[in-house]
Amino acid sequence: MIDKPLSRRSFLPASLALGGLGLQLAGNARAADAPATPVMPAGLTTAPVSQSELSPRLTMHAIDIFHGTPGAGMKADLSMFDNGSYKPVKSIETAANGRSAEPLLLEGTYRAGRYEVLLHIDEYFARFDTPLPKPTFLSTVPLRFVVRNPQERIHLAILFTPWSYSYYRGS
Repeated sequence: MIDKPLSRRSFLPASLALGGLGLQLAGNARAADAPATPVMPAGLTTAPVSQSELSPRLTMHAIDIFHGTPGAGMKADLSMFDNGSYKPVKSIETAANGRSAEPLLLEGTYRAGRYEVLLHIDEYFARFDTPLPKPTFLSTVPLRFVVRNPQERIHLAILFTPWSYSYYRGS
């Protein structure tokens, strides 16, 4: 029992002592419940598929983080910047795994330059009857990037929700 009230100066050491005691007791309780031998996560049973022998290409992978699924059926339009504006190159719809079925650009069509992928996010979420305000916050989203060296592979990994998106250069 404390005979005198705690001052501001004595409060911190007392709090640290009590907190340390609590952590020690909690650690002992976990140690008693822990298995005798530590269980380690299993390693990979097979090696990842190597893409080192693939030719240079541009690919994409859309991931719907709102539903926690691949962005299957996402409509996307690829354009290349030429003479002051973006010129359409191709339109695709992602496969069941959220990836483009074929590379967006490959071999002769894969050149250095400025590109844009236009994602039709509003159409995608409308297909699932996702309850969203009208008009939607995002409708079509442009992803702009530059291919400097067409001898390298570029993979666009795209994360999206009805309210946000993020993309990065993957491998």
